[in-house]
Amino acid sequence: MGLLDSVLGAVLNNGQQQAQPQAGLGGLGGIIGMLASNPQLIQVVTGMLSNNGDHGGLGGLVGKFEQAGLGNVVGSWIGGGQNQPISADQLSNVLGSDALSGIAAKLGVDPSEAAGQLAQVLPGLVDHLTPAGQAPQAGLGDSSDLFGMLGGLLQKS
Repeated sequence: MGLLDSVLGAVLNNGQQQAQPQAGLGGLGGIIGMLASNPQLIQVVTGMLSNNGDHGGLGGLVGKFEQAGLGNVVGSWIGGGQNQPISADQLSNVLGSDALSGIAAKLGVDPSEAAGQLAQVLPGLVDHLTPAGQAPQAGLGDSSDLFGMLGGLLQKS
């Protein structure tokens, strides 16, 4: 748990030191604030995006978006340019009710609130984790790799 503790510490310290998101961060400040107010969200997002997570990593998530007809939305997060927003309802359709119920239970909220939180965090986070404008062929790595990447992102902000 040492890695998780250090990532959470970076989130909480940045969240306390940074009362307002910085304009030049492209929404990263808002993501930090949201993660700082709900550290369980880090574990949920890591579980979604890591190769050894419940959703098949970034590639699995992209596949779910494509199956739901929203491949262009997740593609905008990975590629260069403006991130397309996603609504909580759209994200609910992508993830499915069973997966969303499990996520909601981990967060201690109802499924619609969980979908809303993820809809706010995922676009910017995926964007910042794929700075080259494309998803790495091997994915974003396992959960410890992803915690390291998140920690690095949070340290930079």
